[in-house]
This record gives sequence, structure tokens and C-alpha cells, in this order.
Amino acid sequence: MTSHFELNEVTKKLPKHLHKFVVKQPYDEYTAQNQAVWRYVMRMNVDYLGKVAHESYLNGLDKTGISIDTIPRMAGMNRILKEIGWAAVSVDGFIPPNAFMEFQAYNVLVIASDMRTIDHIKYTPAPDIIHEAAGHAPIIANPEYAEYLRRFGEIGAKAISSSRDYEMYEAIRLLSILKENPNSSQKEIKEAQEKVEWLQNNMGELSEMAQIRNLHWWTVEYGLIGTVENPKIYGAGLLSSIGESKWCMQDAVKKLPYTLEASNVSFDITKPQPQLFVTPDFAYLSLVLEQYANTMGIRKGGLSGITKLIDSKNLGTIELSTGIQVSGVFTNVIVDTNNKPIYIQTTGGTALANRDKELIGHGTHYHAEGFGSPIGKLKGINIAIENMSPRDLEAYGIYEGKTVSLEFEGGVKVEGEVITGTRDLRGRIQLISFKNCTVTHFDTILFHPDWGIYDMAVGVEIISAYAGPADVNSFEDLGKVSETKTHKINYSTSDRELYGLYEEVRQMRVGNTISEAKILGIFHILEEQFNEDWLLALELYELAVEKNYDVQKSIKDYLEALKVNEGYATLIEDGLSLLLDEHVV
Repeated sequence: MTSHFELNEVTKKLPKHLHKFVVKQPYDEYTAQNQAVWRYVMRMNVDYLGKVAHESYLNGLDKTGISIDTIPRMAGMNRILKEIGWAAVSVDGFIPPNAFMEFQAYNVLVIASDMRTIDHIKYTPAPDIIHEAAGHAPIIANPEYAEYLRRFGEIGAKAISSSRDYEMYEAIRLLSILKENPNSSQKEIKEAQEKVEWLQNNMGELSEMAQIRNLHWWTVEYGLIGTVENPKIYGAGLLSSIGESKWCMQDAVKKLPYTLEASNVSFDITKPQPQLFVTPDFAYLSLVLEQYANTMGIRKGGLSGITKLIDSKNLGTIELSTGIQVSGVFTNVIVDTNNKPIYIQTTGGTALANRDKELIGHGTHYHAEGFGSPIGKLKGINIAIENMSPRDLEAYGIYEGKTVSLEFEGGVKVEGEVITGTRDLRGRIQLISFKNCTVTHFDTILFHPDWGIYDMAVGVEIISAYAGPADVNSFEDLGKVSETKTHKINYSTSDRELYGLYEEVRQMRVGNTISEAKILGIFHILEEQFNEDWLLALELYELAVEKNYDVQKSIKDYLEALKVNEGYATLIEDGLSLLLDEHVV
């Protein structure tokens, strides 16, 4: 199998329809300032999170090969992640929730490969490599948490979305892209923000996907562990935000015990969270996940499951009691007087499967116009078709070459000549095909003889309903890649000159070619041409302090003067404090 990205023991198991979301990590596009932002955030995180994060965090940084000084390369991370049975791939920002979950189910972290700008160093509304690599990756080194993450992906990938969910995904994706791009206009951001807020207020009843995303947010992204009185951080959103990791520990942020109720608590990705949930341990996360899965269509089936699929207007699957699976876009369900589903219909390409493998001859090309079938027992007959022996079937006239009239309890009638039946390996009949067939529900014609062969799925009830196909190979283009692409930032000549100075400082530190003359030369240019850049001055100060150069006083005075700007006063102060903590001064 050829692929546009490097395959290893983990990623080679990914189904082909997920490959289109993977992009090449744009490592050469990271500026020297990006590298400095990474280093600053990671040094702050390791210093602070060592005190407030779950013990798995620092251990995980070592196990996953994430450097404090350098933005990680995906290939390097994968060489180490494979030792714990995981892998990472680079993607372009947010990807659709079902696809995100499916990657996770295959033990693959999706890493948004863009890097936050210095203006969003504390927190970024867009997923970036700090959030993904330095937030998610370290905690998966804990085996119990890693299994929770995999299982979450497995269940989450089957969650049924509403028709509004994808619209919300696209709106949040656009807003995050605009907010992270320094070239975006305030008008663009305002309009995108207003659309997100309107959708948040008009989502209606939460879908399965919306609820499971809430659970994901309050655990994987913003989770706390321990006790309400003394919690530790394990959520990637908190681990990767030097602003929120401190904010969340304050009393102003309400701490609540984590329960299934968190599935109904929605979030705003663009703002700090007003409350967080605390789990006593990682095992409890799995318990709540299973509790939620018990409420989903995949386990409950029935009318609620098929109704969710119809409302979603997306590809989904139902499984009947015989094990036959019908995958397509469901558009109609007929119910009886007891509100039980008695007939289901899809529109457009539909595939039939058993045990997640397409039945031979029953793919989307054969069922190109859709599919319909009765559900339930025959009227006046105690034994269901699925439980009939070959002798029973013959006795009731359900036999090859016989013309039969089958009336179901809900009023659906199937009249036609039996062609053949399809059984599973255990001998249970799953499908009966008719010619010259008419299907009616009282006066409504559901299938006309002129339409060709009628294939009737056999089953007393819908035992499962979930998003996506039973067999991923049945549909050619699963999942949709957003047409809204992450904006490539246009750097001015001045920006590039500044990044050149960052690179000089970086090379001095890496190559240990530090000299006071070099530091002084760069510092003078900084003062004259880039007198609002605080991070480069902080890096120069670090080197000057390390070598005990006289210029350190001038740089320190410069940094103190910059602290009048509230936007980065705390960032400067935290950087200076870190140097003190490291006993450099």
C-alpha cells in the first residue's frame, strides 16, 4: 500500500479513508521565533507542571521523546511512541470529530502541526503542536490512560452526529484559524465569533457526538484528577496552556466531581473554562465512558437509534437481530401503534454486511437507489423468520420458487416469488430475495415489481444503530476534508529580519558559541528596530546571565521597562523568575 506519509507498525493499520486527513509536517516553515515560543512554553510547563500535574506527565515527556528545547519532528516521535504501541500523524488543524475519534481508536494521535504565534503564547484557540505533542502525548505513556483514550476513540467514532454538528465544526475551525492568524481582520474574527455563538445557542437537543465531545473535553482536554480539594492536571488543554494551567487551580474555577452529567455540559473553545471536573483516578474515566455508551444507539438500537440516524442526515448503520447490517443514509422509518419500528428506508448508495464485512453482491452499486425492509414478526405466527428451520420455512411457503405473501404484525405486506436466501455461517437466514415483488404498508406502496429484485433483510428488531458504515470498504469517500485551510502567515521583511536574530541566538546556544560581543550586537538591533519584542530579549538575558556578562544589567533594565505593557508583563516576570529558580543568577 502506497501512502503520502510514513507508515509504521501502528499507522499501517489505519483504514485508507483516514489517510486523506494526514499532511506532511511543515517543519521547515517553523520560524526561529516559533522554536523560541516552544522552548519558553515547555520550560515554563516543566517547571510549574512538575508541581501540579499528574505524575505521569513528566515521566511521559521522557518516554515519548519530547524535547524541551526543540519542536519535535513527527518521525522522531513515532520512533519512540511505537514502544508504547502508539503513533502520531500530522493534520491541518481541527478535523471532523468522527475522524478524530477513529484515529484515536487505532492508537494514533492526530497532531495539528501548526505552531502558535507569540501573540497566543499563553493560550491558543487553534490546536497546535504544543497542545497535541506536549499535551496529549506524555499522558498516554500511562497504560491505563492510554487504554481509556483508545476505547474512547472506538466508542466515539460510532457516535451519531446531528445535522448541525458539522456546521459547528466548520464554524469553530474557521474561528480558530482566523484568531491564530495575525493578518486576520477584526471584522473577519467578529463575524466568525458571532456565527459560533449563534450555533452554540441554537444546537437544539445534544446529539451523541455533541455529548461524547463534551466528555472528551472535560477529561482528555481539560481533566483534573485526584480530589476536588487537591486536584492534579492531566488534560492536554491545561498541560499545554501556561495561562490556563495556573488559572484552573484558582478558586474562581469551580471544581466538580466527574460524573456522566458532564456529557450535558457544553464548552466554549475560545474562552477559559468556568468549571472543571475531577476524576478520582483513570479507571473511573472508563467507568463513566461505559455508562455513556450504554445510552448510545450502538447499544440501544430501537426507534431512538434509527431516529437519530435519520436526523443526522449522514451515513450510518443499523444492525438487526440476525446480525445483518444495513449501511446508508437513512431517511424514513415506519412505526406501529406501539411506536415500534416496522419498516426502514435509506436513500442512495446502501451496503449490506455481516460482522462488518460486506455481503457479496450487496454493495452500493447494487443498492444504488437505496434500500427498504420490514422489521418484526409475521402476523399470527409465533416463530420469527430468523428462528425458522429449513422445514419451518418450507411449511410457511418461504422457499425458492414459491410465490408467497408475508404479512408482518405492523401491517407491512411482502408479496412475491422467492428467489433465494442468504444465511450466515451459523445457518441463520439473514436475507431473502424476491422477484415480481410488491411491498405495501396498508395503502402505501413501498416497493413495486417494476423496480427489480426486492431484497428483504430478516430481523425482529434493531439491536444497534451507529454512525459510519459497517464495512469501511463499502463506501469510496468516507469523511470530508474541510475546504477551509489553515492560513499560511505572510511575514514581512521586518518579521524575517527579527526571526534571523532569533536564529542567531538559537545557534549561539546550540553550538555553544556565545560571546558578549554577539549578544551586545543583537541587543542593540533589538532596541533600535524591534523594541516591543520581549522573548528575544529574555533569551539574550539568559545567555548573558549564564556567562555572567556585564551586558546582563542593560538587558534586565530593558525587560523591566517592557513590563509596562500588560500584554506580556506576566510573561516576562515568569521568565525572569524561572532563571532565578534555576539558580543561574
